[in-house]
Amino acid sequence: MALRKYFCTFPQDLIKEPIISHTLNAEFGVIPNIRAASITEQMAMVAVEIEGKVADIESAVVYLRERGVTVEEIKEDGSPL
Repeated sequence: MALRKYFCTFPQDLIKEPIISHTLNAEFGVIPNIRAASITEQMAMVAVEIEGKVADIESAVVYLRERGVTVEEIKEDGSPL
């Protein structure tokens, strides 16, 4: 099992959808763990760890990006890749 960390920015039209908590686990079999979040009516910014098989994590990230989420991987030192 791999663990990757991401910083995700959600556009306004996706804020109320449970994409991280439900879709990533149900569709891709990965385990998301929200570590921090800032959510307003206009935007949501979420730091999330995703655990699972590398290929499944990568598929989940592709899905998020296809939905319009900006996804940046976070290095171990906390900075974006």
